[in-house]
Amino acid sequence: MIESKLLDELARKLAEAVPPGLQDFQRDVEKNFRAVLSSTFAKLDLVTREEFDLQQAVLARTRMKLEHLATQVASLEEQIGLSKTPQESQKAPEEKLIE
Repeated sequence: MIESKLLDELARKLAEAVPPGLQDFQRDVEKNFRAVLSSTFAKLDLVTREEFDLQQAVLARTRMKLEHLATQVASLEEQIGLSKTPQESQKAPEEKLIE
């Protein structure tokens, strides 16, 4: 979720853009901007950069494990004579998954 600090900063900047004659209403406008921004961001189901980076690292580790396991399976299949053709065992794991 978006940090409260970021929402406050956006709401403040939008409220500062209000013409000087309406400065009396600036606090109310800022509060309303914050509420609208908060509900809009909540609907977008956003994640923080830290959460994104963490999930990206998890995905990279998972991909490496998958490639290692695919290599092990191919090796074991070859050892017991289940390998269909030598060409298939040389394909990248992603290509095998797509088929």
